[in-house]
Amino acid sequence: MRVGVVGAGAVGGAIAALLVRAGHEVEVTARGDHLEAIREHSLRLTGAFGDYVADVEANELLTRGPELVIVTTKAQDAVEAIRDNQLIMRNTPVLVIQNGLDSIANAQAAAPRSDIVGGLAVFASSYLSPGEIRVTTAGPLYVGVVGEDDVPARYVTRALTEAIPTVLTQNFVGAQWTKLLVNQVNALPAITGLSTQDVISNRPLRRIMTASMREQVRIGRKSRVRFAALQGLGPRGIGLFAAAPLALGQLLPLLLRAGIGKTPNPGSTLQSVRRGQPTEIDFLNGAVVRAAQRIGRTAPVNTQLVELVHEVEKSGVFLAPDEVVARF
Repeated sequence: MRVGVVGAGAVGGAIAALLVRAGHEVEVTARGDHLEAIREHSLRLTGAFGDYVADVEANELLTRGPELVIVTTKAQDAVEAIRDNQLIMRNTPVLVIQNGLDSIANAQAAAPRSDIVGGLAVFASSYLSPGEIRVTTAGPLYVGVVGEDDVPARYVTRALTEAIPTVLTQNFVGAQWTKLLVNQVNALPAITGLSTQDVISNRPLRRIMTASMREQVRIGRKSRVRFAALQGLGPRGIGLFAAAPLALGQLLPLLLRAGIGKTPNPGSTLQSVRRGQPTEIDFLNGAVVRAAQRIGRTAPVNTQLVELVHEVEKSGVFLAPDEVVARF
C-alpha cells in the first residue's frame, strides 16, 4: 500500500519505519535538518520495536497520491499541515494520530472530502537527532470509530495491523480522555527538565501530578464522558482513582512509571521545549481547562500547569522541583 505520513517526528517517524519494514511504500514529510538526514541516510529506528533503517521518500509536502494518509504532526500544526497537502489527500482516508480532544473536529474541517479516522499512539517514542527515532516503550495504536460508519476505521486497522499492533475501539472519545489522563505525565517534565521517571519518583511532584489527573477525571465524568479501557486503565479503575484519597491515588503515577521502564523518557512536551519549539500543552492540560469551562467549572491544577509550561517556553529556564511545589 502507498502511505503518506505527514510529520515524520517521534511518532510519525516510528510508524513510517515500521510500515516500510512491513512492505509498504511510504513517503514522509519533514523539514530542515531532519529532512536532509532522512534523504541522505534514510530513517533510522531503534528501541523497543527493534532496529531498522527504513528507505523512505522524504519531502516537505506529499508528492504522490497515497491510498492512506497518516497525520502525526503536533496538534497545533495539524490543520496547516492538512491544508498544505490538501490536493494530494483529497478523497483519501486520513488517520489523525494526535494527543488532546480536538483532533477529529479540526481535521474534518480542514479536509471535508476525506474520511477522517482517529488514532492514538500508546507507545513512547523520542526524536533523538535528525533522521533517528527511538521507541522507549512498546505499545499499540488505537484506531477509533468516528460517527456511525465504522468502515474507514476498519480499513485503516487492516492496513496497519501487520506493521504495528493496532486496536479498533468503538468509543474513541472515551479513549481520547483515557489517553489524556496518561498524557498528564508530560507537563511536569517540561517544567522541570527532568525525565518522566524522575518526576514521578519525586513525592511532592508526584502529588501534583496525581492532583492534575484526578481533576481531569472529575471534569470528564461531569462532562458525561465514558472513559474507555486503554493501556491497562479501565473505567472502573479510573473511577476508583478519582474517588480515592490523594495519597492512595499516587499509585497510578507509580504504575505508569513502572510501565515506562528504566530508559529515561522525557515526554513529548519536554522534547519540544528542548528543541525550542512550541509545545502541545494547550491541547493537553489546556484541553482539560476548556472542558471545565464548557460545563461551568474550573480546573485550577491544570490551569497552573499550562501557565508554568508557557513560562518555561518563554524563558528557556527550567524550574527546580521546590520552586514548582511553591507555585502550588
